[in-house]
Amino acid sequence: MALAQARAMHPDLAVFSEDPAADRRLIETIAEWCQRYTPLVALDVPDGILLDIAGCAHLFGGEQNLLDDLTARIADFGFTLRAAIASTIGAASAASRHSATAIVDAGAEREFLAPLPIAALRLSGDLVAALPRVGLKRIGDLIDLPRAPLTARFGPQLLRQLDRALGREPEPLQPRAPVAPYLAEQRFAEPIAREEDVLRVIEKLATRLEPMLERRGEGVRKIELVLFRTDGAVRRLAVATSRRMRDPAGIRALFRERLKHLADALDPGFGFDLARLCVLVAEPMAAAQIDLGANEHAADLDHLVDRLSARLGARRVTRIIAQDAHLPELATMRVPAQSAVAGQNGWAAFRAFRFAADLAPRPPRLLVKPEPIEAIAAVPDGPPVRFRWRRALHEVVAAEGPERIECAWWTEDGGGTRDYFRVEDKSGCRFWLFRAGLYRAIPAPSWFLHGMFA
Repeated sequence: MALAQARAMHPDLAVFSEDPAADRRLIETIAEWCQRYTPLVALDVPDGILLDIAGCAHLFGGEQNLLDDLTARIADFGFTLRAAIASTIGAASAASRHSATAIVDAGAEREFLAPLPIAALRLSGDLVAALPRVGLKRIGDLIDLPRAPLTARFGPQLLRQLDRALGREPEPLQPRAPVAPYLAEQRFAEPIAREEDVLRVIEKLATRLEPMLERRGEGVRKIELVLFRTDGAVRRLAVATSRRMRDPAGIRALFRERLKHLADALDPGFGFDLARLCVLVAEPMAAAQIDLGANEHAADLDHLVDRLSARLGARRVTRIIAQDAHLPELATMRVPAQSAVAGQNGWAAFRAFRFAADLAPRPPRLLVKPEPIEAIAAVPDGPPVRFRWRRALHEVVAAEGPERIECAWWTEDGGGTRDYFRVEDKSGCRFWLFRAGLYRAIPAPSWFLHGMFA
């Protein structure tokens, strides 16, 4: 009804402006908290949450105990809810919204749904309004009717929702987050709050994961810690590794570095009552035989990269990967040191790049983009005699080159030519310049500065 009419009937009515975005954030927060019961959680917009508890109910003493625990905890947070369990999404939704039944037995969906109104099938508003006009007010009125006339008149949505609710057609649940291939969790009779206790639990959970990973010949590349606070808040913390690992002590060390340098403190509030360790990325990890010729430096370097990445952030610790390009600004690419590309061939590509640099020295400081300069040089292939860069004039006293680099014909440069020179000015500064194009090809080639040696 209109707001004025409602206030005329109830002058003390409390009115708040609708905020769909805030409502969505709230339902997502509650859905994230519901992952304490099962990792398969999805939203049933606008006001519902779906949990696939198949295989999880026995951990709570049965379906009824799980339902009681969930409703009691959410009620303690100050919310009013209706919850139900059924073997199909449609039946569970109908039970929670249109019935007082808490648990619908498998196989009893027909008898349960028959007396419920048509709106319990989660139909569109137009269908819910149109069906009662032809005498179809309850779900039982539809079940035994001929299907072809119903489809011809009301479309396929009506029978599809009916079949899904009855279990005749599968209705997949789309979880909010992918399910981790490995996970271990620990519940606490008394909440924990100290960092030492959290680290101890991490090592304990990693010890449980180790035989699972070993049986399948896999190692951890990215692992996440999920902590559930007693007040409903959820804290997530993830670390990555440069190499595949299964060592519980090593996993604990990475999380210790991460916890030590958090920008936002891991506020335990009144404590955490559930901790879960999830392997987000796992890769094959073949057994390695250690001999006298084993390279110990690679493992030490990977350990250093992991510690720095956990402390500073994965994006701030990078490796250089060689690329299939001749242009210096495109010949390398920086990627996170813990990425799969860097882990597979990062150091081999880096060594190849350094070997190529020894053949043709490159400046230690390369500009992101070559900057244009004004240069005077002998025609056609002489080095610059003087050049002006950023309004400063430089007199060249020594030069070496040219080193010719041809651009690929399919690039934006259209197969252009660059002649690079290493020059030194009167003050002792050394630069890396190049002439774009040849005098016989274009009237006046342009000059650019690409890097500095010192």
